[in-house]
Amino acid sequence: MAANNRRMSGKKGAQVGSGGKRRRGLEGKGPTPPAEMRKGHAKQRAANAKARRATGRPQQRRGGGRSTSELVVGRNPVYEALREGVPASTLYVQQFIDNDERVREALQLAAERGGINLMEAPRPELDRMTNGLNHQGLVLQVPPYEYAHPEDLVAAAHDEGADPLIVALDGVTDPRNLGAVVRSVSAFGGHGVVVPERRAAGMTAGAWKTSAGTAARTPVARATNLTRALESYQKAGITVVGLAADGEAELGDLAALDGPVVIVVGSEGKGLSRLVGETCDFRVRIPMPGGAESLNAGVAAGIVLYEAARRRS
Repeated sequence: MAANNRRMSGKKGAQVGSGGKRRRGLEGKGPTPPAEMRKGHAKQRAANAKARRATGRPQQRRGGGRSTSELVVGRNPVYEALREGVPASTLYVQQFIDNDERVREALQLAAERGGINLMEAPRPELDRMTNGLNHQGLVLQVPPYEYAHPEDLVAAAHDEGADPLIVALDGVTDPRNLGAVVRSVSAFGGHGVVVPERRAAGMTAGAWKTSAGTAARTPVARATNLTRALESYQKAGITVVGLAADGEAELGDLAALDGPVVIVVGSEGKGLSRLVGETCDFRVRIPMPGGAESLNAGVAAGIVLYEAARRRS
């Protein structure tokens, strides 16, 4: 009977303790550190940029990845690429090629620039390299482009002590438009261009040619997700302005161009994508008294960049 009473008793026996972990878990973690000490905060980035300026140390770039190498094929395209300063690592010349004027000019340009390897190759090898394209005995290899990271553009502006002026391209797939935008950003004192990683034009030989050499000093950053990159800019205190034919405000009425701003340009056909358009702080239109329905990306970006530069001067 005594044994049964012990089994039916509601009294709990010894239990394993928490070792004080629960009590420590309730303790506070101390006061919130100031913004300058919080990792990733805009004020911390600004403080780091100020420190770099003070010490004179070079800017540490995070990088936005690399493109793949590219081949420029044919006598005229190769000559034009060399003349326009497109980066090149190797010029392949077919064995026993007819040495016409264009071939001689291409070889002379490659020799004058320096740093370009000259390789002689049999025609079957060039056919294999170009997948049977009409290479005419000349093939130029363009090395992978080193993309910046979107945050690098903001850091570069802070290093200059200037408000960021950046152009982001949404759905622009023509490399020539990208090159034209890079050229406009360089002309009006911008700090770089942001392009999405997918379904967008990259820094190909065509983009380099259209930029007229300005791509050598104007960085192009690549974003894995353009919407998230724009939201990151907003958290850093930068206004995101999207260009749209049905924008709520006209360009001349937009005061945001006076300060830190990202100008988002969509494709000529579809304009801004839905998510990007919803992310923008403002959607503005460019007045066109002539009645044109739209402008290509290069022209639209140039107009807005000029207006921003005029206000900042």
